[in-house]
Amino acid sequence: MTAPEDLTVANFGPLLALVGTWEGHGGVDFSYHNEEEETGDTNYFERVSFSTFGPVDNGNQHLYGLDYRMAAWRSTELDQDPFHTEVGYWLYDPAEKQIMRCFMVPRGTVVIAGGTCEPEATSFNMAAELGSTNYGILENKYLSGNASTVEYTLSITIGDDEWTYESDSVLKMAIQDDLLHHTDRNTLKKVAD
Repeated sequence: MTAPEDLTVANFGPLLALVGTWEGHGGVDFSYHNEEEETGDTNYFERVSFSTFGPVDNGNQHLYGLDYRMAAWRSTELDQDPFHTEVGYWLYDPAEKQIMRCFMVPRGTVVIAGGTCEPEATSFNMAAELGSTNYGILENKYLSGNASTVEYTLSITIGDDEWTYESDSVLKMAIQDDLLHHTDRNTLKKVAD
């Protein structure tokens, strides 16, 4: 449990502004749709919750983080189960000014994306590449042969009681020669502390 005196921008960097529960009704997911065998947009509603923890000590490294849960529903299917969920951590290393997002997607992909940013930053980027031993991507055997994620990028912009993201999961698909840019974007507004 994070002590109240630890809840500072000096420790959590820009992540401190994300604590709470957020919802966004204007999400757009561009991806390959297996049913139609073509790419297209899916509009979605999203709910994300962040809670603080830390410090986590790795020798001389001290990480402060957010435990997060995310779920997204197609805008036409709000009364059904989410079509996408994630669990993971967002971390900040104040000494090295490293920001990280570590998450698992239930289809069998794990990503640790990272980047550098100042503690007071209101926008920052993170990236991961397949095969990297620092900020990298792991996936199950099926995905490796059929829809391998070779690169992941994420851009975040934080405003007053809202934040916006754009992500790009670059896929090598077995059904086509060109890489597919599976993108997601949304603006989320705070609904609870």
